[in-house]
Amino acid sequence: MRFPAVSLALLSVLAGCGGAEREAASVRPPLNIVLFVVDDLGWRDAGVLGSEFYDTPAIDALAASGVRFSRFYSASPVCSPTRASLMTGRHPARVGITNWIGGEQQGMLLQADYLRRLPLEEVTLGEAFADAGYATGYIGKWHLGAEDEFLPEGQGFAWTRAVNRAGQPGSYLPPYRNEDWPITDVPDLVGDPPDAYLTDRLTDKAIGFLEENQDRPFLLVLSHYAVHTPLEALEADVAPYREPASTLPALEGGPTEAESSRSTTKLRQDHPVYAGMVAAVDRSLSRIVETVDALGLADRTAIVFVSDNGGLSTYAGDRGDRAPTANRPLRAGKGWLYEGGIRIPLIVRWPDGARGGRVSRVRASTIDVFPTLLEMAGLPLRSDQQVDGVSLVPFLSGEPASEGRDLFWHFPHYHGSGNRPSGAMLAGDYKLVEWFEDGSVELYDLASDPGEAHDLSSTMPELARDLSSRLSAWRDSVGARMPRPNPDWTP
Repeated sequence: MRFPAVSLALLSVLAGCGGAEREAASVRPPLNIVLFVVDDLGWRDAGVLGSEFYDTPAIDALAASGVRFSRFYSASPVCSPTRASLMTGRHPARVGITNWIGGEQQGMLLQADYLRRLPLEEVTLGEAFADAGYATGYIGKWHLGAEDEFLPEGQGFAWTRAVNRAGQPGSYLPPYRNEDWPITDVPDLVGDPPDAYLTDRLTDKAIGFLEENQDRPFLLVLSHYAVHTPLEALEADVAPYREPASTLPALEGGPTEAESSRSTTKLRQDHPVYAGMVAAVDRSLSRIVETVDALGLADRTAIVFVSDNGGLSTYAGDRGDRAPTANRPLRAGKGWLYEGGIRIPLIVRWPDGARGGRVSRVRASTIDVFPTLLEMAGLPLRSDQQVDGVSLVPFLSGEPASEGRDLFWHFPHYHGSGNRPSGAMLAGDYKLVEWFEDGSVELYDLASDPGEAHDLSSTMPELARDLSSRLSAWRDSVGARMPRPNPDWTP
């Protein structure tokens, strides 16, 4: 069953009907949505996702009660563009936000121009649900504009807490500040005791929103700053991982490997503090699920769990051993268009969806979250609204994965992980990566080579040319901005 779009006004009318009239109307309450976003959580950063180091009983339980997408992708290898896609259902290249806001780097090329705020003309999730009479709440990381008018309050979210003006918190510990970087200070949590922790406090605020709005339909976005740097966790969360990390055998060949001539990638999950941060996120999810169930809302509330990009496993230079996590067997991590940078978890618990821990292998992306949530709630797109995503409701309802459509990525920027301006596309199991500095391409068959170790561009040149042509045509169709030669560049 799919929920009809029911406004609060209509519900009030129905509540005043007589018994026979109410039975005839038989309108089911609207669906509530909890969108639970984790920052930088990698494709393998939970037990159900394949981790043998992190303990994540709540994430695992959510997957066991809903649908997990094993081939789900972020729309970008960094946060702000992906978050723009989550909020609008549109590709970052079409919106114009293609870099994390503030990520200014140049090299052989001058990075492409990009927007530093989500345009107010875009229709956001908050606006779509508020228009239907929903209470809308936003907690935590935003990173789609620092000026007051571009914060969540100006984008359809009537109730917000702890939203700062940057892409990370000043600290996870009270008072959640960094004196050298004031825009990272987290507001609304003044007076917290010394033993408080940011992830827990955001959860407290989220529970308050759920309790306050339990009698009306709501959309809540709980957008954690975790597990993004700075790497800080409560000792109680870190302690269980210290001994296991210290007793792991040495890796033959060392803890990292070269990703390119300019970067290295961490090969194993073994960071106790990062594990403690994952544990706090898992605890947050557990508390949210318990609250929804305790309030009697489980049969009309969807819980959607997603990350914004791949795990941070790759650094420029020889600093890969400083990375907090690893995405193996996928290649590279955050900042790259290889699988480790863009393959992410998506788990959905929906009362009317398939149950029993089903895994969907349909290829999908964060551009699909917006239309999926609207269809789940029975809400229409605005007549003048264009989205690039498609609804995943059929796959949530048990339909088998189809071949799916092509997916595209556009990252015309340099990144601290060592990545260079690039683009990519996925057609079936074949993936093309294009490097904008010299126009070279790489081609991989993900069915037989998920780690992208064997470049097939020289042995399958016709396919490489075809995919290159399709990628270029797609860029033209969305008005993607390209980098330009840097006249001041010296090798």
